[in-house]
Amino acid sequence: MIKLDQIPVKQLKGVSALKEKELHAFGLFTVNDVLLYFPFRYEDYRVRDLTEVKAGEKATVIGIVRGVPILQRYGRSKSRLTCKVQVGLQLITATWFNRHFLREQLTLEREVLLTGKWEPSRLQLTVSESEFLDQQKSSGKMDTLQPVYSVGGKITQPWIRKLIAAALDQYGAMVEEILPYALIEKYRLMNRAEAIRLIHCPGDVKSGQEARRRMVYEELFLFQLRLQAYRALSHRRQAGIAMPLQSEWIREFAATLPFELTDGQKRAINEISVDMRRKYSMNRLLQGDVGSGKTVVAAIAMYSAVRAGFQAALMVPTEILAEQHMKSLSRMLEHTNMTVRLLTGSLGERKRRDLLAELQMGLADIVVGTHALIQEDVFFNKLGLVVVDEQHRFGVNQRSILRRKGIQPDVLTMTATPIPRTLAITAFGDMDVSTIRERPQGRKPIETYWLKPQSLERALQFIRKQIAEGRQAYVICPLIEESDKLDVQNALDVHMMIQSAFPDLTVGLLHGRMSTAEKEQSMSSFAANEAQVLVATTVVEVGVDVPNATIIMIMDAERFGLSQLHQLRGRVGRGEHQSYCILLADPKSEVGQERMKVMTESNDGFEIARRDLELRGPGEFFGTKQSGLPEFKLADMVADYELLEQAREDAAALVATESFWKDAAYARLVDWLRNDPLFQGEQID
Repeated sequence: MIKLDQIPVKQLKGVSALKEKELHAFGLFTVNDVLLYFPFRYEDYRVRDLTEVKAGEKATVIGIVRGVPILQRYGRSKSRLTCKVQVGLQLITATWFNRHFLREQLTLEREVLLTGKWEPSRLQLTVSESEFLDQQKSSGKMDTLQPVYSVGGKITQPWIRKLIAAALDQYGAMVEEILPYALIEKYRLMNRAEAIRLIHCPGDVKSGQEARRRMVYEELFLFQLRLQAYRALSHRRQAGIAMPLQSEWIREFAATLPFELTDGQKRAINEISVDMRRKYSMNRLLQGDVGSGKTVVAAIAMYSAVRAGFQAALMVPTEILAEQHMKSLSRMLEHTNMTVRLLTGSLGERKRRDLLAELQMGLADIVVGTHALIQEDVFFNKLGLVVVDEQHRFGVNQRSILRRKGIQPDVLTMTATPIPRTLAITAFGDMDVSTIRERPQGRKPIETYWLKPQSLERALQFIRKQIAEGRQAYVICPLIEESDKLDVQNALDVHMMIQSAFPDLTVGLLHGRMSTAEKEQSMSSFAANEAQVLVATTVVEVGVDVPNATIIMIMDAERFGLSQLHQLRGRVGRGEHQSYCILLADPKSEVGQERMKVMTESNDGFEIARRDLELRGPGEFFGTKQSGLPEFKLADMVADYELLEQAREDAAALVATESFWKDAAYARLVDWLRNDPLFQGEQID
């Protein structure tokens, strides 16, 4: 039988070749895509009593024309039309802008349906839509909730509504159920076809909510099923590497470090070592606050893997971070004879060829790199451990490509974006989670101050005082918008401003458009204290370690999210001296003001992450476009957290049973997994 995801959109009524192209641009290729293109909100056309409507709220009311309309014109095309209308027991003023043609139709005693913004203090309704109830042709909106879709180009709101209505008419009956009957019964869920229909055309709020609950559960369940099945298959396969790690190696390595490991680091090392000794592949998330010492934990894991006779790879999101890690690993391993290599996109052709040969022959023990590590021509001799830094910057699929470079190597992913543990376990359901909460001994909390832009001069004086004491400072420019050109220009402007404020000092510059060599030069001169101030864009967010830098000033701080502000703040406070963070901001919104308050009150990344989730929601928090978290159509990982937890339990319980992989009742779900890119090349049965 033909399925909905095999029927192209051109089969729908009203889809011309031109419209088909437009729909493709929206990611709508099949009838299934169209049916699952859900509205992001609804326009409420249910008739209400004005006494229930709050100031500034939009409402739909029925009124009777009680006065003569008055028209005022402004210039050639602008006009304002007002008319007294009785709504219930109130006589109000209805106001239309640029609807002069309605003057003739607003005749006394005529009944009219009005939708608009209500201002009770002036007894005025500013009308956005209206229709006369005695007209033959009605819009049919009265007493309905109308879906509002993301549209653009030639795709208009009325047209997409019509298209989806046609899709429901033509193909609604072909929608197949995907959830097991037991789960539908357990949660009393609406059937799938009915839920999809009601999300597009909710008869009333209650049925719309029930439809949403059904589809949100389905989204979260399928997301979790994918992660839990991947985890179950990894464990069941038991084709990983059981490394013969010895505790003595770890003790030897720790003894060479110039500091004592924290309890959190020791606990994480122990959990990772236990996993690496097991027969199945490790898949562990190591999360810890900025400066909690995750790199040392990863270094010990890589050292242990090499001692056990394997190679290790560390994948990071940027070249600057790759170089930083390469240097710190080489420093930590200088007492050994292990070789550490760097593989990035900017490596010359000849050097790259030599390095690939070293990797393939097993002459390179540890390789640090960017996405360049997952290119097709990169082969390892005996890859045993893969470490992925800044986990949220890489998708699940990218991690699995690197994993396939070896024979089921162990995978350790790290993030400095602390995620509340319960959410981490749920969001990254295919992983075990280790958390380092403490900061290394001797680290002083960073003092954070929020100043208005007019206090810039005061902030600059403070920076000068710190520099006079031999310290250094970062000045961070905001992302103006997703445009390299504008960001660079902004950085150049700020650089000029700081240079003129400190004419006797050397002020460095670092931004995304500089070549790797230029960035390296800029960072090196700052690290060597040849430049006392570094003006930078968020390129500096990860991977830069300058213990002598004790002050960071973030311009227009309201443009950043909480977690990013916390990450940036973590660039200082790495040495023995007291460090400071100055937030220059004048946020207009309550959320913006709340962010500044949270930053001045807390240095705890986990607390900040919790508040960030509350203020922003998970999509922004994780940076969904880069994260390997799906962009849910309906679900919200914070608001729907209980359903997410439930879906995780249900998915885990299901994949743990033999019947799931064999029983016909689950065949559709197993088929769905088979078609997922994550399971390509996997034996699912």
